[in-house]
Amino acid sequence: MAFEHKMEVLKSIEPDVHAFIEDKMNLPEECWQPTDFIPNAADADFMEQVRALQESIAQVPDTVMVSLVGNMITEEALPSYQTFFNLLEGVNVERNVASTGAWVRWSRLWTAEENRHGDLLNKYLYLSGRVDMREVEMTIQRLIHNGIDLQTAADPYNGLIYTSFQERATKISHVNTGKIAYKSGDKLLAKICNTIAGEEALHEKAYKFFMSKVFESDPNGALAAFVQMMKKKIVMPASLMDFGTDKKQYVNYASITQKIGVYTSHDYANIIDHLVKFWSIDKLKGLSDEGNKAQDFLSSLSERYFKLAERLQETTEVQLIWLNKGKLAL
Repeated sequence: MAFEHKMEVLKSIEPDVHAFIEDKMNLPEECWQPTDFIPNAADADFMEQVRALQESIAQVPDTVMVSLVGNMITEEALPSYQTFFNLLEGVNVERNVASTGAWVRWSRLWTAEENRHGDLLNKYLYLSGRVDMREVEMTIQRLIHNGIDLQTAADPYNGLIYTSFQERATKISHVNTGKIAYKSGDKLLAKICNTIAGEEALHEKAYKFFMSKVFESDPNGALAAFVQMMKKKIVMPASLMDFGTDKKQYVNYASITQKIGVYTSHDYANIIDHLVKFWSIDKLKGLSDEGNKAQDFLSSLSERYFKLAERLQETTEVQLIWLNKGKLAL
């Protein structure tokens, strides 16, 4: 019965999904494209533009470059994300990626917008001359080869909780990278990061809106999903980039983002706090006994994570990757 009810809820939200698409999503002709930001090989002064780009990015610290590469690799694993979303129960009942159904239509538009993020960062990093692109390309291929396991068990409620959390996390990561790039003197990179972050913010808004409709229709089921995903902890989408090898690229990448403040344990706690407040978890009424327990658990959860973050010991040494550099003590 719970499964059937979730399918009914998902179906009832379709008009809201269509409305969001019509109101917020743009056609390709109206969107920015990667070529709008980087030197165009067709221009007569292409080499001069590339030299200027390289001079600007030369000021960006190695650790930020590693973080930027990791962000790009995460974006490039897009085929896995679209597959993940279409495999959620009730999303693609027709098993047709060209479906005009609201959820499948959303997955295509979301993917089409996200696809430009990896393209732009990839081209920028290639032109920068600071990255071992072959090693990066192998990591991208390995990540797509390994796939993702986001611990949602194909449950649509779990999937919407996950994407609400992850889109916000990705936005934060790009915003913070852009801030450091700007301080380092690379205004173009800062603009690129902020532009991508702006689009991640739109996608975050979408998923939080969709999930808010679930909370309206099925508060007990939504709370159960929220608790389930929080107890499992949110798995970062690039976590399997090393699976099947003796490499430790993901661990090193995550350590660097924590160290330089691009994405930290405090951010993780802040996202939990934000989502609990956004969905007004403490104000939900008429709950079952399990729902009341879930409400209590979630209402104090961010506090626990803030305390854990305070106690977390930062590493004094991090391993640079993708740049062929060795160890760097910060």
